[in-house]
Amino acid sequence: MKTLKLTLILILVTFTLSLTAQSVKVNTTKSKLTWVGKKVTGEHTGTIMLRSGEIILNGKDIVGGTFVFDMNTINVTDLEGDMKKKLEGHLESDDFFSVASYPKAKFVIKGVEKIKGNEYKIKGNLTIKGITKSVIFKSMVKIKGKKVMAKGSAIVDRTKYDIKYGSGSFFKGLGDKVIYDDFALTFEVTTE
Repeated sequence: MKTLKLTLILILVTFTLSLTAQSVKVNTTKSKLTWVGKKVTGEHTGTIMLRSGEIILNGKDIVGGTFVFDMNTINVTDLEGDMKKKLEGHLESDDFFSVASYPKAKFVIKGVEKIKGNEYKIKGNLTIKGITKSVIFKSMVKIKGKKVMAKGSAIVDRTKYDIKYGSGSFFKGLGDKVIYDDFALTFEVTTE
């Protein structure tokens, strides 16, 4: 009997939450994802465009969300001309993101933990090249009604997504050609 009551309460709570939760579309033209990849001899920076996104709100709390990134929009921002095109082509190749086979990357929010004030830890699953791993973004979030503005950053180990090109963890004797395994992702998302 206790199990039946507990099950009914759980169903009621889930049903109530689903009635109060609202999905809010992200403005893909005003939102952006930036990246920084480092190597022994320097670093490169760039952006990737958001294809679609939604944030699920329950009152003033984020309870979920999904963001899809268009990997065909990999953009290198620290180079120009032929060097820029060459690096963008290399990043799109099978050495890195295999964009022809995996044109989308995705982040799905699985949990949000308030630290203090507007500071949060946003936990979720990041999928790159069809491989999904857990990632935590340290974030600042402002919510006014259905308007959400969020900024956050995370360090991601590219080798967990089968991106091993130039990695000193997998190849020896690379010298100053080593590309570090970790890269930084920073997002700015708005629903306005």
